[in-house]
Amino acid sequence: MHHTAVSWLVASSVVVSAAIVCLPLARAQDLEPRAYSASPVGTSFLQIAYIRSSGAITFDPTIPITNVHAAYGAPAIGISHTFGLFRRQSLFSAAFPYVWGNVSGDVGNESGKVYRSGLADIRFRYSINLHGSPALSPQEFAKEHRNTWIIGTSLTVQAPSGQYGGTKLVNIGTNRWSLKPELGFSYPVRRFYLDLYAGAWFFTDNTNYYPGGLTRSQQPLTTLQAHVSYNVRRGLWAAFDSTWYGGGAVSSAGTPYTDRESNSRLGGTVSLPLPAGQSIKVAYSTGVYGTIGADFNTISISWQKVWLH
Repeated sequence: MHHTAVSWLVASSVVVSAAIVCLPLARAQDLEPRAYSASPVGTSFLQIAYIRSSGAITFDPTIPITNVHAAYGAPAIGISHTFGLFRRQSLFSAAFPYVWGNVSGDVGNESGKVYRSGLADIRFRYSINLHGSPALSPQEFAKEHRNTWIIGTSLTVQAPSGQYGGTKLVNIGTNRWSLKPELGFSYPVRRFYLDLYAGAWFFTDNTNYYPGGLTRSQQPLTTLQAHVSYNVRRGLWAAFDSTWYGGGAVSSAGTPYTDRESNSRLGGTVSLPLPAGQSIKVAYSTGVYGTIGADFNTISISWQKVWLH
């Protein structure tokens, strides 16, 4: 059964929870195996996830914090639904996360620690499979679906709905819109499933940046993902996950754009089937190399329930 929605929910929760330090530092750290896999139209998903992350953060010079460490938890609830559009399988998903956590660091010669708790930025995603996954009813899917290669595309939108204050260095929300168009390719090889995605995040300006009323801009951030999954049996699979993201130079109050990012992460995912259309998924990821951004160790667990209409 399709696991795209729950994969994306976990990734989005990591993303928005990283905004607790006033930057979408983990946005490009999304690790979503099988994001474009096939499902029959009329399938609905309910997902509940919890993510725990901790680690160091390196800021660009526009943010006057050094020696930063963050630890936070992020529960989230998500809903998804598949439908047909132009005879192709489409999927719409929405995730609603909450974040709490501590951030410690140095501002000038002073050290401090702050706690934040509140709603994070809501995230929406629309995807459509352009090849290899036509819109099929559950009955047609059972009879006609073939496990073939897929090309899909998606658009993710993150809304500035999270808790934010322009006079605070540490925030949960980002106070800007973020959009990521993406192209995905999936290819089955016997029991293996190979994924490759390429996309880019685009950002509007934050016009109420610290210490209040300043404008902070960020250039596009390129993202690449690669995954190798192995099917043990129906509904039971494991994946090796990797991602790289680069670019995203920043400018504050009209200063020149500086400090492009170049970061990579590795991780693993295991999906376990349960009775009555349910499943549990556990994922772990860690930073391998990074310049600017979050070097987090992240573990997540999510539960999913599926209905066919």
